[in-house]
Amino acid sequence: MPSHDALRIDGSYGEGGGQTLRTALALSMVTGRPFELVNIRKGRPTPGLAPQHLACVRAAAAICSATAEGASLGSARLRFEPSGVAAGHFEFDVAEERGSAGSVLLILQALLPALCLAPGPSQLILRGGSHVPWSPPFDYAQRVLLPALAGSGMRASLKLLEAGWYPAGGGRVRADIDPRPPLRPVDLTERGARRRLSGVSSVSNLPLQIAQRQRRSALERLAGAGLEAQIECLAAASRGTGTAITLVAECERGLAGFSALGRRGKPAEQVGREAADALLAYWATRAALDEHLADQLVVFLALAAGRRRGEDDAADSRFSTSRITRHLLTNLWLVQQWLPVIARVDGREGEPGLVTIAPRDRSA
Repeated sequence: MPSHDALRIDGSYGEGGGQTLRTALALSMVTGRPFELVNIRKGRPTPGLAPQHLACVRAAAAICSATAEGASLGSARLRFEPSGVAAGHFEFDVAEERGSAGSVLLILQALLPALCLAPGPSQLILRGGSHVPWSPPFDYAQRVLLPALAGSGMRASLKLLEAGWYPAGGGRVRADIDPRPPLRPVDLTERGARRRLSGVSSVSNLPLQIAQRQRRSALERLAGAGLEAQIECLAAASRGTGTAITLVAECERGLAGFSALGRRGKPAEQVGREAADALLAYWATRAALDEHLADQLVVFLALAAGRRRGEDDAADSRFSTSRITRHLLTNLWLVQQWLPVIARVDGREGEPGLVTIAPRDRSA
């Protein structure tokens, strides 16, 4: 649905951070519609485009031959005008403009929707942070996000070439995307019976014993609630040091992941308990998806509904989430600005809820 009319978005609306930028870039690339984003990260301590966000803009511009006015560090305004999406081999570095351990997985979030609908396969080499605060770690993206997206028809894989920990960064992640449109709607309202609980506890340039302690504390916490899990311990190649653990809950029609990062002065046992406690909080809700997976699926499910206008109820996607977040509500608002879809949320922010994404007008 190409359009030359630029959509104006207030970046301070809703979540008010980098998620608005990433979702806007993704939707602009897919639809061909330009946008102007103002008040970028207005409420953050350091507003405007940070290195991670600038890398995201430049990556998106390279993939769709876009012009990007205002693409500079600290900029509070961006006008993005895409052309056609190209498939191929691309390499992007978060630290290109300035040293940064910004998350490469957040860059991947912005690029995946367009590349999964591109005219051919693509490979991305992303350099930066793979396990950093306030973003999904590599293990979550590989073991939770991509398997969940496979249910809607997307085919992609991730490989960790080198871990990038905060603050050193310098990690390398390879993503291979094989487009197989159209995307399919999903029904993830009931998670069904438990299949398995699994996980990975990782360290880089630290004793493997730390990963084992993280694993042990997580298993003990889960066992106290009557749950068993299989957690592997890994030593990941990296130029920096760091630790992390990710736990995954797989059910018949539900998927969820929970991660915790180590840091200097934070005991390994605390890292393991933190991830286990998050899993147990999710488990008590009976929801199909964890709160982070819910907002990350929105763009893909909206595309599935928007591309099937005029068809029957099969175009609707429904999912339950353990917590309605501001990120989720912001993404639902954004997709309705770009696509012919309507989103309904049953539940209140901060609590479990049910989301439906459907074509806006089946008679069109």
